[in-house]
Formats: sequence, structure tokens, C-alpha cells
Amino acid sequence: MNIQWWNKTIFPFILILSWKISMANPVQDTFPVKEWIPEFVAAGFIGAGIGFNHSASEQRVQSGLREWTGPDFSVKWDDYTRWVPIAEIYLADAFKVPAKNHWFDQTKYLFFATVLSTSVTSGLKVATHKTRPNGVELSWPSGHTTHAFTNATVLFEEFRSTAPVLAGSGYLFATGTGLLRMLNNKHWLSDVLAGAGIGILSTEIIYWIKPFKNFNPFLSKKNTAFSLAIDQQFISGYFVTKF
Repeated sequence: MNIQWWNKTIFPFILILSWKISMANPVQDTFPVKEWIPEFVAAGFIGAGIGFNHSASEQRVQSGLREWTGPDFSVKWDDYTRWVPIAEIYLADAFKVPAKNHWFDQTKYLFFATVLSTSVTSGLKVATHKTRPNGVELSWPSGHTTHAFTNATVLFEEFRSTAPVLAGSGYLFATGTGLLRMLNNKHWLSDVLAGAGIGILSTEIIYWIKPFKNFNPFLSKKNTAFSLAIDQQFISGYFVTKF
């Protein structure tokens, strides 16, 4: 195992997670297990991704999948399924499903979670130089799976208390994305497991930190103005906000 990339990537994740746990409800004696399920699941996925990496087990799994699908199997569904949780978020907002945050804050946290998870995954891809099942480099972790689970975890955090079925539905599409990456011979099992864990944990960190928590120009009507004009030929409008 390359100790240098471990120290630069995975170890800081563990430190942040440990700090978050130590700061949770310091006055209470009971540990909020339900609130910490995503973090434990993410840690398990990352650990499994490290454990299965370059193992004979994941090679047998991949060989079995290719035998089942055939050598010519290839679909592009995974290029789209990873974005379905984002569509679910904004459709739920449009239909007035109660959420944890305003749509602008949802977008803000989604952006920062994506930046964090993509940075970690991209850094690990370059550091490990693992070869994909199809012979292409930059395999570990899976970027598609990272994106899918990042998006699904934002959906989960926003609606876990008000619409549990909706909140959990994103993980079905995220899991499907990871499975399709393997069926398409683009990634190994460990790539998908690590990507899933990174996506979940990155999002949970952002929802704990809440960057720019109080910045939302759409919540202050005094500082925001919007006008829309429609005629037979043109649609025009303006938006003004005071920061």
C-alpha cells in the first residue's frame, strides 16, 4: 500500500470524521446512532474498497460479470443515472415537498460536496494509477459512483425527515450507477465501493461544516428584486440582489 497517498487523502478524512463524532452532543450521554449511520456506512465502503483493491476476489467478480453479460456488453445509462438524484431534489422542491433547506442552500451544499468528493477521487486516481478492467488507467476510485452517491446523499439529507422514501430513492440510482460501471467493464468492485464511500462521507462533511451557511440572497425580499415581461416575440426579465 502506498503510505504517501494514504496520509494525504484517506487519513485526513478519518481525522475529520473523528473530530465530528467527538463534537456531537457533548452534553448528552447517549450517542445519536441514527444520525451517524451514513458516516458509518461510508467508512465501511471505503474500508471495503481498500480491502478489495487489487484482490483476486474482485477479479473473480469482474470475470463473472463479463461472462454473464458477454464481452460486447456496453450501455451508456450510467452517464445519466448518476444525475437522477439531483433531478429528484428540484422536482421535490417544485412540488413543495418540505426539505431541510431552501433550494439555494441545497444547491450551495451540492456544489461544495461535489468539489470535495471530486477532488478526493481525482487525487486518488492519479496517486494509485490503477488500471481498469478494460485496460484504461485511472480506475480507483470510480468517479461516476462518487458523483452518484454525492448527489444521492444530498437528496437523503434534505428529505430524510419529511419524505423518507424519496430521500432513500437516490441510493437506488447511485447503486445502479456503480453496478453499471462494473457491467460496462469500466471499473472493479473496489473502485465502486471506494467511490460510494467518498461520495457519502464528503457530503456528510459539507452538511456538518455548512459553508457560507448564512449566505442566501433569496431569503431576503428586501435585498432581492425580480421582474419578468412577456410579449408576442420576446421573454425578458431582470434579477437584482444586494449583497
